[in-house]
Amino acid sequence: MLFVVSAGNQVLPFGMPDYAISRDYEAADAASRARSMIATLHGVMADRRLLSPAETVNGITVAAGNIDAVGPADRALARTLIDPFPAHVAANSSSSLGPGFARSVKPDILMPSAKEHMTCVGNHRHIDVRPAGASRGAGLKVAAPPRAGRENLDGYSNGTSAATALASRTCHRIHDALETAYGEAFLQIPPVERAVLLKVLLVHPAQWPQETAELIKSTLGPTGRGQASKQKDNIRRFLGYGYVNADDALACAADRATFFATGVLRADRIATIDVPVPVAIGGKARPHNLSATIAWFSPVMPGRKSYRSCRLKILTPAELDALAVSAERWHPDENQSNRGTVSSRRWSGANAPVVTPNMTIPLVVQRDPDQGAPVDEAIPFGLAVTISMAGEIGIYDEVRARLAPPVQARPAAGA
Repeated sequence: MLFVVSAGNQVLPFGMPDYAISRDYEAADAASRARSMIATLHGVMADRRLLSPAETVNGITVAAGNIDAVGPADRALARTLIDPFPAHVAANSSSSLGPGFARSVKPDILMPSAKEHMTCVGNHRHIDVRPAGASRGAGLKVAAPPRAGRENLDGYSNGTSAATALASRTCHRIHDALETAYGEAFLQIPPVERAVLLKVLLVHPAQWPQETAELIKSTLGPTGRGQASKQKDNIRRFLGYGYVNADDALACAADRATFFATGVLRADRIATIDVPVPVAIGGKARPHNLSATIAWFSPVMPGRKSYRSCRLKILTPAELDALAVSAERWHPDENQSNRGTVSSRRWSGANAPVVTPNMTIPLVVQRDPDQGAPVDEAIPFGLAVTISMAGEIGIYDEVRARLAPPVQARPAAGA
């Protein structure tokens, strides 16, 4: 069973030191509003940490993204309130901040939860604000309880619970899509492996909104050489692995192919998944990407500092030079990603890859024990891999023709 947990909502008022009166906040441009909110939340982050049980080790923690489908006419209904992120995709101000247990990446993902506005509730040396409630001008439309004999009512919601409901629905849609595509072959996968497969396919498409990541970096720093890891620490507190577009989690595209594999790993073993590389991307100096995400369910060890008993990781492929890609700048680094039960790696480049006929990338998944007593039981895992080159429409058809049967993990000798 996969648990999908909301990060928790922080709804108490807090001060905005950059503004003496609410009129100054209203008059500020989009970048200034966003920068002020990020700096303010960073200053009070000790009071806005994840709410239990959002530190779940094996579950997925969902934060509230400031995204909805409200049109311009209805958005005008929220004009008496202040949008803190009018031009950025970000976590809503009420959404709890990470990191998680043992400094793991938490929350894992952002899902839509309406553009939360702020209302001024006090004024002294500076203004005090609090998140406003959901409304037609800034909310997700949801079913409402019956009232006065009417049962077809609707209302508006926001917050991390609304985002988590959409994440759960996306998991159901992923399961339905896999069942439709693969039928009995998918349904015969053991339930625990199907659960961990949903886990990895939900997180895999998550990406940091680059403009928001750049804003957090420039606002919070730290600056100077050798500070990249600390800068990414600040970004992942707010964004986790990033925002998930549900459509990207459900399907491939003509210029993008996503592969998946699932299985179990016993102690001190590895699994190798051979991923086909499409000839269509070879010799073309255009932006392209390779991304890989591993997720697993770890036995837990209550009472021990490590709690998680084992970890899986994706070893760096030797073929990166041939593919002309290197580690993605706007993504948690390998050390940060390896602290939970989801590990995501991204590589990108713009130089021409060298691709030979029938070329594959052997992605190696390695199991390592955490500190403490060894755990010998088999660990279920799911792996998702995506190769893309924007505008190169032959990628999906080419690799699909090569995948018969679908990608499968092959254990190392003796596994």
